[in-house]
Amino acid sequence: MIELDHIAVAGETLEAAADYVEAALGVPLQAGGQHQVFGTHNRLLGLADGLYLEAIALDPSATPERRPCWFDLDNFSGTPRLTNWICRANGLTSLLERLPNGAGTPVALTRGDLVWDMAVPADGKLPYDNLFPALIEWHSDHPAPRLQQQGCALRRLVVSHPDAAELEDSLLLQDGRVLFETGPAGMEVEFDTPHGRRILR
Repeated sequence: MIELDHIAVAGETLEAAADYVEAALGVPLQAGGQHQVFGTHNRLLGLADGLYLEAIALDPSATPERRPCWFDLDNFSGTPRLTNWICRANGLTSLLERLPNGAGTPVALTRGDLVWDMAVPADGKLPYDNLFPALIEWHSDHPAPRLQQQGCALRRLVVSHPDAAELEDSLLLQDGRVLFETGPAGMEVEFDTPHGRRILR
């Protein structure tokens, strides 16, 4: 069984990604940190129900320890946008044996006192045109309770793909907020915010 953990919005720079989220939702993000292994950095937004959002980008001041980068960020270009959704699981290694090829292999990561494994594909790009969820297993406290709440809650995440039914069937996910639709590859997420309903794409 896997559970929705967080969602990621990427940009060519962290400032661009954070500005996009803040303008769309009307709330500020808070400082995150650096991910030394992949040479990325982020800013964070706490969401209701133990979820969070991260704005993420390559860190120009970093020297990454491995490539390709997670979330296929080596190949990111253009305007900031919703790029990935992340699900948490226990027993990540055994779970990956039952999932589609290309879902990744566990990479051990830390940031401060946070400790986790992330399944990262060999080429950095997840199956189903990068719409398969990135999988994470936490070995420390979850970061969400530490984040400031800005009155935002995930209403629904829509994953669209020509093989949406196949993608949905490959996952052991039971979450009524996550919807799969047959159509062009893409995602959108709808939030309840202090300013009403807002959408990120």
